[in-house]
Amino acid sequence: MVDATTRFFEDLDRRGYEPLLAKTAGTLRFDLHEGAHTTHWLLKIDRGNLQVRQQDQEADTVVGTEPRLFGELARGEENAIAALLRGDMTVSGDLRLVLQVERLFPSPPDSRGPRHSFRREGF
Repeated sequence: MVDATTRFFEDLDRRGYEPLLAKTAGTLRFDLHEGAHTTHWLLKIDRGNLQVRQQDQEADTVVGTEPRLFGELARGEENAIAALLRGDMTVSGDLRLVLQVERLFPSPPDSRGPRHSFRREGF
């Protein structure tokens, strides 16, 4: 069974291009910490062209959080900006990249608005 985090990143990689990020370029590494184990996801953005790899590599921005919280973000159950403000996520580097990528997370299942149309089934 594939978890919500893996589905989220695989979906981004399959998209190849995301119009919401057409003016964005940079790399983000998501470090998901669980005890002594850390899983790394690297997202490269080149004017909307997306590439995802599961690797530990230098990045413009590094986001750190627990796998549980990231799974909630990937399912639309949690908001990335709220988690950041609460201190449940850490960011080092270019915060603007996080603000741009935050728009890719699905909205809550019962919400309405612009993001609702981008919601992918299965999250």
